[in-house]
Parts: sequence; structure tokens; C-alpha cells
Amino acid sequence: MRVSVQPIRLYGDPILRTAADVVTVFDKELRTLVADLTETMMHAPGAGLAAPQIGVGLRVFTYHVSEDQQGHLVNPVLHFPSDEEQDGPEGCLSVPGLTFDCRRREHVVAHGQNMHGDPITVEGTALLARCVQHETDHLDGVMFVDRLDAAVRKDAMRAIRSAPWGPWADVNAVLKLSPHPTLGGRF
Repeated sequence: MRVSVQPIRLYGDPILRTAADVVTVFDKELRTLVADLTETMMHAPGAGLAAPQIGVGLRVFTYHVSEDQQGHLVNPVLHFPSDEEQDGPEGCLSVPGLTFDCRRREHVVAHGQNMHGDPITVEGTALLARCVQHETDHLDGVMFVDRLDAAVRKDAMRAIRSAPWGPWADVNAVLKLSPHPTLGGRF
């Protein structure tokens, strides 16, 4: 199986604002995608990475918040056992170098599948809960800056606009297309 670090799509790329498609085929290509996501996430380094962030519009993400809390999830569905929230710094590999305080649920239970199609559950609090919610948002076309309080979001957008990779930077000059199909080549 070929595994490689893939270019990460940056804020402003349309795939980051598009809901990903449900995975229906659990084959070698999906296993390669999970391996590429893991390799890219670890190389970045990051705590999580969703398939749209490397240009693939499928509901898959990987995570690595500690040696005991790492893996991947396909087709996640989230449940929240309580209304308790956490507020803390959050960043994103698609918004490099910037972090902002973001409110998330404290406890999450995510049901989905592994790369072979077997049902799995990921349950976590604190950083794992934050990561699972963040990556699932990516699969829904939502970015963490959308979750920020109004004043913080205004600061975040100002920082994004002035970043060297910001919306008017020539991201096409630094991005390559992923070798994985994007279900119809929409992006």
C-alpha cells in the first residue's frame, strides 16, 4: 500500500465548505486514504485530519490526541451525553498558525465504522471530544471559526485575511490535487 503525505487544503478552498459524502465502499482505496490521512496528520503535526482537508469529499477522519487516543472514524454520528461545555484554544491545519478560544461539548460519543466497515464507537472528553467534534464539523463543511463567539470570530477573520496563506494568496500555486477520487471530480 502506497502511503504518502498529502497537501493540506487551506481556508478558502471550496471543498472545506462542502458536506462530504457517506462512505459506502470499504476497499483498498479507503484503507490507503486512512493511511494517507494518518501520515499527513502526523507529519503536520496535528491532533486530527478530515478527508476534505486533503481534497477528498468522503466522511472519514483520523485522530491522534495521545498514544492511547488515536485512530480513525468513517461515517461518524455524534451524540452528547450531557450539556456540559468546555472552552479552550483550538486550531486547525487548514488555518495554519492560528488558534482561538472555541466552545465545544465536554463529552462526545461518536458511532461510525472503521476502514473495514465494522461498527466502532469512540467516546471521549476534553481534547478527544474537541477533536472528534472539530473533525466531524469538517465532514459537514463547517470550520471551527464558524463556532467562535462573534468578537473572537471577527479577530479570527482579520488574522486569516492577513495570513500569508489567506484568501487572496495563490493557494493553487502550492496545492496539488489528491490522488484519491473526489466522487465525480467536483473539486
